[in-house]
Amino acid sequence: MKSLKEGNINTKGREGKEERFERVGMEIRYVLISLRFIVFFCFFFVVIVHGVQDQKGTMLELAKGIPSSKWNTSNGKQCEWKGVSCSSSRVTGLVLSGFGLSTSFFPRFFELLCDLSSLQSLDLSSNSFSIIPTSFFSCKGLSRLKYLNLSSNGLTGRLSNFSEFSALETLDLSFNNLEGVVGLNLNGLAQLKSLNLSSNLFNDNIPALKAMNLEELSLSNNSFHGEIPHVFVTFENLTFLDFSQNSLTGSIPGDIGKLLKLQKLLLSSNELEGSLPVSLSKIKALCRFAANQNKFNGSIPPGITSYVQFFDLSYNNLQGMIPPDLLAPASLQIVDLSANVLQGPIPSNFSKNLYRLRLGKNLLNGSIPSELGQLLNLTYLELNNNQLEGQIPQRLGNCKSLTLLNLANNFLHGGLPVSLGRLNQLVIVQLQQNILTGKIPAEFSNLANLSTLDLSHNSLTGAIPPAISSLSKLQVLNLENNNLNGSIPASLSSLPNIIELLLGNNKLSGIVPNMPTSLSLALNLTGNNLNGSIPSQLGAATQLEILDLSNNNFTGTVPNSFITLKSLTELVLSNNRLLSGLLPPLNPKTIVSFAGTGILNNSASAQGNVHRKRKSSTALIVIVVIVGIFAGFLLIAAIFGLIMSKRMYRVEDEVHQSEDNALPQIVNGHFITSNSNHRTGINFFKAMELVGNPSNTMLKTRFSTYYKAAMPNGRNYTIKKLNWSEKILQMGSHEKFDHELEVLGRLSNSNIMVPLAYVLTEDSVYFFYEHIHKGTLFDFLHVGSETALDWPSRYSIALGVAQGITFLHSCNQPVLLLDLSTKSIHLKSMKEPQIGDIELCKVIDPSNSIGNLSTVAGSVGYIPPEYAYTMRVTMAGNVYSFGVILLELLTGKSPVSEGIELAKWALSHSTRLGGREKILDLKVCNASPAVCSQMLSVLKIALSCVSSSPDVRPKMRNVLRMLFNAR
Repeated sequence: MKSLKEGNINTKGREGKEERFERVGMEIRYVLISLRFIVFFCFFFVVIVHGVQDQKGTMLELAKGIPSSKWNTSNGKQCEWKGVSCSSSRVTGLVLSGFGLSTSFFPRFFELLCDLSSLQSLDLSSNSFSIIPTSFFSCKGLSRLKYLNLSSNGLTGRLSNFSEFSALETLDLSFNNLEGVVGLNLNGLAQLKSLNLSSNLFNDNIPALKAMNLEELSLSNNSFHGEIPHVFVTFENLTFLDFSQNSLTGSIPGDIGKLLKLQKLLLSSNELEGSLPVSLSKIKALCRFAANQNKFNGSIPPGITSYVQFFDLSYNNLQGMIPPDLLAPASLQIVDLSANVLQGPIPSNFSKNLYRLRLGKNLLNGSIPSELGQLLNLTYLELNNNQLEGQIPQRLGNCKSLTLLNLANNFLHGGLPVSLGRLNQLVIVQLQQNILTGKIPAEFSNLANLSTLDLSHNSLTGAIPPAISSLSKLQVLNLENNNLNGSIPASLSSLPNIIELLLGNNKLSGIVPNMPTSLSLALNLTGNNLNGSIPSQLGAATQLEILDLSNNNFTGTVPNSFITLKSLTELVLSNNRLLSGLLPPLNPKTIVSFAGTGILNNSASAQGNVHRKRKSSTALIVIVVIVGIFAGFLLIAAIFGLIMSKRMYRVEDEVHQSEDNALPQIVNGHFITSNSNHRTGINFFKAMELVGNPSNTMLKTRFSTYYKAAMPNGRNYTIKKLNWSEKILQMGSHEKFDHELEVLGRLSNSNIMVPLAYVLTEDSVYFFYEHIHKGTLFDFLHVGSETALDWPSRYSIALGVAQGITFLHSCNQPVLLLDLSTKSIHLKSMKEPQIGDIELCKVIDPSNSIGNLSTVAGSVGYIPPEYAYTMRVTMAGNVYSFGVILLELLTGKSPVSEGIELAKWALSHSTRLGGREKILDLKVCNASPAVCSQMLSVLKIALSCVSSSPDVRPKMRNVLRMLFNAR
């Protein structure tokens, strides 16, 4: 027993020792694990700290190339710098939009970005990175990058390979000059959700991308051609697809209805054809469908608008009848089917939310549905140029929101509905070229906002209501070609804003009362029974361009006051047999017709001297040609001598140019101004030396680079160099070049930058101006100015710009602005603007430009929609650009924001309930109720300027007048 006990004791002892050893071993293992954890934590901490320190060094290096006004690095806290976002003290996002960056001034910029391995979001939009180093696209350090925005930089060349950015979800390369083939450079981006290549110069087929997760795709405003690849139908997550403004052909894929998440489908301005797919009606998410300005034919599928809000198929070849249910869906707000070949009646079922209905320029017949009177939100109704019959429904008087009513060129008969007089929001009424009868209702005098009233070419009778003079905003009144009788109401003289009054070919009688002095476009009284003398008071309308008094019974002589009609281009007095006497001396450019009168005239502009004028002009042409040839030889010799002399001067004058410094080679220098101070103060050779120094660069715009030049006499000038690599300068004739610029030099308007001189070099032109530049309007509105412009300043700027454009448009040879934008408007002070780049229309030849018209005619966001089709700059286009500038002043927004043009954004919001107030810049309009009220008045003007139809936009002189009235 004893031995057994001892054995048990020994066994327990051994077990105790083993347990102790095991506990000790476990404790040692715990210690080792703890030590490992501590070592790992320390290592991780060191790595993080080291990484943060490395990033801090990288950010400090980056800061050397960032304007100090953007990044305040004095506190050393990088995560507090403007546009920098961080997570755990590591940089994850950079927003450097509009920082004025470029690789030429900061070559290491992209190299430093590659060291920010934690970067997930990078916005470099609206800078000047024309070329990005290829090393950036092979950068391994940005594998986490999800968002990359390089839009509005002027990038050139072909699309780079983005395969290294495998995590990229959003890529925006819009508004650049990229070209060539898109190819396979984007197919490695498996995570890509949003791709924007709009407004570039791509000219290949639409790329067959493999980005199956793609949600948003915009390829608009390029030169893509070919058919729409069928592969896009398989992108089930697509919500936004924009192929507008390209050269696509073929048809829409028939099974596009598989894109059940698609919300916006934009195919406008292509050459697509065929019929519209029935499957479009299956996309319940589709809220906007625009395929206008294509070649679609066939009928409109039923149910296609079942879920749509905005529907635009205008300017196609669609045929057949409008489906009965097309205008009925409750969600429908805008329908535009104008300029097709649609037939049959207008359906009578309408969405109560419809606020714009455009069915003009078709072959529609039947009557105008009275059910339109139920549409209380309707603002635009255009049914013009159809074959509609019957009467204008009285119930249209219930459409309280109606601002535009166009029923012109139909077969409507009956009287003018008195109920239309209740529509006090009406701005434009066009009922011309119908068979309307009866009198003009006196109730029309209640249309307080009416700007245009056109009732011409009907069969209206009775007198002109005197109460029409209460229409204080009326600008155009056209009542010609009716059967109106009685006298012209004397009260018409009180119309304060009327610029065009057309009363010709009626049965009006009596004398002509005093006419409004605001008349500037035309006064037409032809073909009536008017008598008495021609009122001398007509001479007070000094801006009048056309005056037609023919085919009446006027007596006496032509008033001497007509001498003051300096803007008159046409005066028609013929077939007034009792008119006599000498014609007073008129503007030599005025064409005068007085056949069938007793008037005598010695003016070469008169019709009676046409044959003699032709003979003399022929002889004059021969003389001019001979003299011109001789002068041409002299000019060539003079230019040759000038070039040689200036080259010799440059060789001898070592002060102006050393052998090692390649300054611009002057071919010709010419003064435009006659001011002796400028002629003695401007030194062309010194100027070329100064523009060669980058530190003198003040501003770069789409077409130009501006430099500050201090001349030896101490006076400062601004020098502008045209930035144009393509050979589109009109350099053919120095004599013509000189003449064109001298014409501009004689312009005198405080709101225009007028050139004083120019230097022609071997590859460019440099213009000289007085130095008054305090920044562009764009700088003060959008580049983070410390002090935002208040409303009085913005309003003064708007008035000044409007005055400048009106002046340019009213020149004998109107000056059109190729690139009117806030970047081309320079500020002398916070309330004094000056319009720049007025020379572009004289020195740039658009016919030699390469690419689409936007490369010449304006900046993105300011180009009116019709420029893609008219291919020419117009006054209406300048009005559109000015409207965008007004919207920038009113909203504080850029001309293009988040891929949407400001004009389109404002138009879409303006029709919503309370939407107009929300458009305005709150920090400005909240100053006072009076400021807000005035801003809303100016907003109405801006919206009229950016109308999609150039015919609807007001003339610039009318815009100026409306702005004055908005005080």
